[in-house]
Order: sequence, then structure tokens, then C-alpha cells
Amino acid sequence: MQIIWGAMPEPAKRDRYHHGDLRAALIDTAIGLVAERGVRNFSLAEASRRLGVAVSAPYAHFADRDDLLAAVAVHAYELLHAELAPETGQDRPPADRLAAMARGYVRFAAAHRPLFEVVYEAGLDKARHPEIEAAERPVTDAFLACVRALSGGDDAASEDLATAIEATALGHVMLLLDNGTGQEPATVELAAGRAARATLALIDSRHLLGRPAAAPVPRRPGPARADR
Repeated sequence: MQIIWGAMPEPAKRDRYHHGDLRAALIDTAIGLVAERGVRNFSLAEASRRLGVAVSAPYAHFADRDDLLAAVAVHAYELLHAELAPETGQDRPPADRLAAMARGYVRFAAAHRPLFEVVYEAGLDKARHPEIEAAERPVTDAFLACVRALSGGDDAASEDLATAIEATALGHVMLLLDNGTGQEPATVELAAGRAARATLALIDSRHLLGRPAAAPVPRRPGPARADR
């Protein structure tokens, strides 16, 4: 639902929020406010004001500010999964699926910057909000299934490859977003394509990602032995 900023909602609309739509309206409003002001400047009071409801009204649905932002994060992961799913079918090789996920991840961040900001900058405690991890799990499971398939079941190799791919995709997102909002579609596609190609390059050279063997600990010389 698109929230229209400006005039206060009319009484009929305000009553509709009170009778079942307020939770969804607060989530949409939170996304809009994060887009305007950034996640660090978001408040429940301002969301209430935008919707024309009492400052106490959101507490019928959310315990506090972080609780509402957690709902936004859940929405973000559900939307990301929905957008990635068509690109990550099991009929494609694992490497191609990972490249498609990297490409889709960049596109998602560019198209839904407020959602990306909530996920990565809100500092939400997943232990307090297990619903975030539950929403994230389908994306993580699809990602790790591909990584494990390419790593031959080696846990250390899987972790190294997963970390490298995640860092590469996130790096391309940050470089893109640092250039400001409203990038041209061609710019987004260029970044998405680079992330996908970098992912394939990492996969092709994954044997180089192995952890170096620990250097031997030098032995201290013992006390000199007296000649007998």
C-alpha cells in the first residue's frame, strides 16, 4: 500500500486503521520515513503523526520502535526471497544460481533502499526478534545450498566461499548506493552485472580462498648442556 504524505487522514480512513489496517499502515509509513530521513531518525511518534492516529496507537501492534523496524526487516527478506526465487531454480547449476543471487541482490538494494537500510543499519537484535531470522532463512538456505554443492561438503571451504561472495555482493551494493539515490537503470544493471561476474570469478578461483596453514611455532632453545 502506497502511503500518501501530506494532509491528515480523514476520519473514515483513521477508523479503518484502528479496525485492522493500522499495523500494515505503520509498516508502510515506516518505510517511507526511513526513505526520507534515514533509519536513525525514524520514530514511532512521527509515524503516528503521519497517519493521524494517537501517539499511543502503534503500541497496540508494536512494543517499541525496534519492534516496528523488525516488521519492516521481515517484509524486506520476504520481498527479497520473492524476487530471487525465479532466478534460483534447481534446474540451474549452483554457480549460475549464485551469480543470479548476487545480481538480484544488487537490484533489490537499488530498488528498495529503505528496506536495505533497515536490514543493514538498524542494528536490530535478532535474538530479541527471531522473526527476522525466520524470514531470512529461505534466502540463506538457498545461498548455502549452492555454496555447499560447490565446496564438496567441506565446511571450511563453504564458509570461505560464502564469505567471499557475500562481501563482494555487498561491496557492489555499497559502491552503487554511495553514488546517491535515483540511479539510472543502466547504472544499476552495470553494478548488478559486475557483482554476478565477480561471483563467477570467485567460484572459478575458489581453491585460492583456502585458509593458509598455521605457521609452525618456533621452539625456544633449551638450556645449554654442559659437556661431560
